[in-house]
Amino acid sequence: MTTATNARVLEHPARDEIRLEGVLHALSDAVRLRIVREMAREGTALSCSYFDLPVTKSTTTHHFRVLRESGVIQQIYRGTAKLNGLRRDDLDALFPGLLDSVLAAAGNQELRLAGATRTP
Repeated sequence: MTTATNARVLEHPARDEIRLEGVLHALSDAVRLRIVREMAREGTALSCSYFDLPVTKSTTTHHFRVLRESGVIQQIYRGTAKLNGLRRDDLDALFPGLLDSVLAAAGNQELRLAGATRTP
């Protein structure tokens, strides 16, 4: 028998099912990378409504699904809110240094691009 609470359980890959190519694909999109950067900065699970993204709600849902299915984030329901947490421990165990390198590179790129758009 399926209950309402079972319908709110989301599928996540187990640690040993997470693949590098899936993680890299998930992080290759600017919106998804922005989500991951904000999650890493905050260091805690965040609700979907926390993120102010320049895309529609349905596109936002798609981006979170890609991140979840690739193993980058974990989503759980707390009441009516869906909380999103970065799977840093799993990613660091499988791909040591990858997440930190990607986050640092993204931060450096942001600074570089911001400097390029400044007018003298």
